[in-house]
Amino acid sequence: MHAVILAAGKGVRMGDLTKECPKPMLPLNGKPKLAYTLELLPDAIDSVIIVVGYYGEKIKEYFGASFAGRRIDYVWQSALNGSDGAVRLAKGKVSGRFLVVMGDDLYRHVDLEKLLQHRWALLACHTQRAEQFGLVSVDARGILSGVIERPHHFTHGLVNTGAYVLGEEYFSFSPVPISSTEYGLPQTLAAMREHYPTRVVTTDTWQPIGSPEDIQRAQDTLTQFLQ
Repeated sequence: MHAVILAAGKGVRMGDLTKECPKPMLPLNGKPKLAYTLELLPDAIDSVIIVVGYYGEKIKEYFGASFAGRRIDYVWQSALNGSDGAVRLAKGKVSGRFLVVMGDDLYRHVDLEKLLQHRWALLACHTQRAEQFGLVSVDARGILSGVIERPHHFTHGLVNTGAYVLGEEYFSFSPVPISSTEYGLPQTLAAMREHYPTRVVTTDTWQPIGSPEDIQRAQDTLTQFLQ
């Protein structure tokens, strides 16, 4: 089974930390963040596609053609046109079901395993910092019905972690625009719900890494993800 890791962004909020380094390669306890991502993937994953862009050659140089017992291929995202635009670069390289995760976030292995129990799924996290993330709307069946992007006024709730299980049928649907230049993966999933309903799986443990302060948070909580 394939996993697609989105790792093309520059990480502008990181300041000088990403001046010459892609954000997924920033170290946590002396090891690149992306290495943890690869090591914590579900056991069913045997092949990985990493979507690279900013300083992508450094990612390719470090991990090469295989890492943690998994084959790795690379695709290049020249235009940063959103999460949908990134995942569509894997079209023709994946078949059946596949996992999608963000290269600069920490996920628990057990949560990603839970995602794989469903045909289509999105991992959402309960948080008291909801204003920093996109909120997930869920219907009475536990199915994704929409995403409320920032800015919004909610301070707590279920937020999108950027981890998904998709089917190759995803590529036959038109992407949903979220700005004049970007297309959203979760918004496209919500638009597909009558044909392919996406189950929302919840967790209380997820560490996004979007600012220098998040690096310290990630290092402080790293043991939670390595269990």
